[in-house]
Amino acid sequence: MAGAHLGAAQDPKPSGASQASAELLDLALGYVYSAALHAAARFAIADHLVDGPRTAGELAEAARVHGPHLHRMLRFLATKGVFREDDEGRFHLTPLAEPLRTDAKRSLRDYIMVRGEAAFWESAGHLHEAVRTGTTAFEGLYGVPFYDYVAAEPEFGRSFHSSMAAFSEALSNDIAEVCDLPGARHVVDVGGGRGGLLRALLRRNPHLTGTLFDLENVLAGHVLDAPELADRWSVVAGDFFVSVPSGADVYFLKHVLASWPDEQCLRILRTCRAAMPAHARLVVVNAMIPPGNGPHPGKTIDMLMMTVLNGRGRTRAEYETLLTAAGLTVTRVLEPSPHASLIEAAATTAEAG
Repeated sequence: MAGAHLGAAQDPKPSGASQASAELLDLALGYVYSAALHAAARFAIADHLVDGPRTAGELAEAARVHGPHLHRMLRFLATKGVFREDDEGRFHLTPLAEPLRTDAKRSLRDYIMVRGEAAFWESAGHLHEAVRTGTTAFEGLYGVPFYDYVAAEPEFGRSFHSSMAAFSEALSNDIAEVCDLPGARHVVDVGGGRGGLLRALLRRNPHLTGTLFDLENVLAGHVLDAPELADRWSVVAGDFFVSVPSGADVYFLKHVLASWPDEQCLRILRTCRAAMPAHARLVVVNAMIPPGNGPHPGKTIDMLMMTVLNGRGRTRAEYETLLTAAGLTVTRVLEPSPHASLIEAAATTAEAG
């Protein structure tokens, strides 16, 4: 009887308080998961598993890293479903690990690698200073705004823009699928980076031509030079705080406004408004923060903005307020992805023409 009693006591059900403590501790150590993901991306572990499962030792030899440490890291990532270890000690690709492949259709390898670099990592570690002072953690650490740093550090800048292109690639087709552009002939992608969205729009709408507008150093890596898009695109370098190409039917601002505070957003929107003919539409693409306490990418991006940029995530009402102040009226809202809500706006009637 005593033995039976002891055995039962060894497997107690966790109390609500102990479960909460366990979950809180897991959250507190979340940065370790980020570090492990960054390392897995850096060493191309998913690429080494494309041809089938391998042991940590085999992977270590292929990646030229320390086998026992790699095993411990992959075992840890497997607790979250990133890779899976079988009974024979071989690691497998999983659905969560697939985007870590360099050649995956929606690869996030570049994005995850850059987000593990010191500029992001150290800034996140100083979130408390951003909250205390109401400033941006990155600027406190590095002494310059983030985009000035990107321009001054060519190697980091190339990696950053490549990471944004990878993130954009994962969403551009979703956006293009829901954009109804039958009456449009020409579109401008303002601050469009390397042109992933414009490429998706042109491929889906053979009647369209388009202009990619961004800084000159960003445009140098554009992805529009594809045979099926010949003679349907142009690139124009410039500053969207000053002017953008005029006369288009549709203007896109994809993942731009969240990077800036309200005052700069108004400058960007008013510059676009000044370039728009009376019939034109502006499409703002950003994650919109929903009401309630549930998780949402927009809330995560808002923290990223607080640590690295002087921007912010916004609710639908906050975006509508900005658009109204810029002389634009919201005509419809679409949500193809939690990362990419589309807010379409037209010139306010009293100002149109």
